[in-house]
Formats: sequence, structure tokens, C-alpha cells
Amino acid sequence: MNERSTYGLTPVEFIKLALAEDTGSGDHTSLSTIDNNKSGSARVKVKENGIVAGIEIAKLILQCVDESLEVQIKTTDGSRVKAGDELMIIGGNVRNLLKAERLLLNCLQRMSGIATLTREFADAVDGTGTKILDTRKTTPNFRYFEKLAVTYGGGYNHRFGLYDMILIKDNHVDASGGIKNALLKASEYLKKTGKNLQIEIETRNLKEVEEVLNTGIANRIMLDNFGTGPLAEAVKLIAKRFETEASGGITLPNARMYALTGVDFLSVGALTHSYKSLDISMKIIN
Repeated sequence: MNERSTYGLTPVEFIKLALAEDTGSGDHTSLSTIDNNKSGSARVKVKENGIVAGIEIAKLILQCVDESLEVQIKTTDGSRVKAGDELMIIGGNVRNLLKAERLLLNCLQRMSGIATLTREFADAVDGTGTKILDTRKTTPNFRYFEKLAVTYGGGYNHRFGLYDMILIKDNHVDASGGIKNALLKASEYLKKTGKNLQIEIETRNLKEVEEVLNTGIANRIMLDNFGTGPLAEAVKLIAKRFETEASGGITLPNARMYALTGVDFLSVGALTHSYKSLDISMKIIN
């Protein structure tokens, strides 16, 4: 697992802050009830079917808590699991096992929930050539893990933040005086700064799509809340001159209908803001 080398917290920085938040002045329950030299093992099991994600993160959490903990990994990120499957067995100091427990489970449960939902969307559009994208609708400082989970579920990452793509949304269009002005200003900005960034622009109707086509600057056109009929018409009008992305109102029941319009990408904010965490537990076994 590669740590981010650009902006934001690295995984290790996140883990250290999360452990500090949880532990505070000490785990006084374990300190008062468990001998310091008590050793044992813990079993991490999944309690429902899904796609597992967060195994490598869990290993990193355990290393940050106690490098001497022994970890037996039973599966890999992106694997299908069923209720009752073991994900890992951990051995070592029991106080440290319990110190790691909640953060380890929080990450595994959330990431596996995202991966499971993403896989459902990816399966729904299988064979159409359309890719499932995430969005920036993520948890602050947990974005790296959420977007990693999307890839384990068979989806793809949209821009990570505000800095790695120019995405001209409706508010930008309106504030800059329209589609043409926004695109010309973005193009000039890239020339002045020497930055090598893709330009995507959101459109709300076919008239705005035609404005983008006439300007000819963008790399990708976002077709927001078009519905499948207007979307198919827009995709045909664009005719592969630009990448196309549909957003807004896309659900599991209708995802395939959207994909069958020939659109290149479906962006689904629900992947990271409306998923259900997978039920996973950790139990001390001796």
C-alpha cells in the first residue's frame, strides 16, 4: 500500500491521530483489568457476505500499535467473503490487541461496506464498457481509505481533491459568466501556470453541451441529471469527441439503463456517503 505523497494525511499519520483520539490518557479499562504481560490471540471474522477491504490498513494499524503483534492474514483486499469467514488471527499482548480493536474494525467495516456497494454497481454495468466513479463526497481525512476501497470493489477514482483536476461545476459556470467564459479562463490559467491538468465541465442541458462542443476545450463533459433519454441524445451528439460522465440520480436499479446509453463514466456519490458498513467482529480466543 502506497502512502500519499501529495497532500493530506498519510495513512500512518491518520492512524497515529486516530489512536491518540481514542486512547487519550490511556485505556483505563484494560489497564485496570488485564495484566500488563498477558498474552493471547484474537480472531477477526466477517458476519455477512460482501467484498473485504482494509486488510492492508488493518496490518498497518497493528504495526503502529505494537510491532511485535503476530498477524495471520486469511484473505486479501478485494476478495469476496461470506458470513463466518476469518479475515485474520492476531497474537500478542492483550492490552495492545484491545487498543487496536476499534480503529481496526472501524476501518475494515467502512472500507468493506464501500467495496461491497461499489462491486454491486460494477456488476450492474458489467459488459457495457461504462466505468463506475466515486466523488469527493467523502469523510474528511478518511478520503484516501474510502477511495482505496472503491478500487477494491471494481470502481475507479475521480479526482482526489480540488488540486488534481479542473472540474467546472454549475456554480463556477454561473459565477464566471457562462460555459464559454469558464472554459476560456480555465485554458488560459493552465497556460499561465504551466500546470498539466485535465478539464471537465458540468452541463445541465443539451444547449450547454453544444456550447462546450463549439468551444472545444474540455477533456470531459459531465452530464448532470439528464435522465436516460436526454443522456443518450447528448452522448450521440458528443460522438466520442470528449469523454462523457453522467451524474445525479444514479441508483443500483437504474445504473445499467444509464450505462446502456454509451456514456463513459457514471459518478456515484452514494459509494462513499450512503454505504452500509459490513458487520465484522474481533474476539479474544485465549
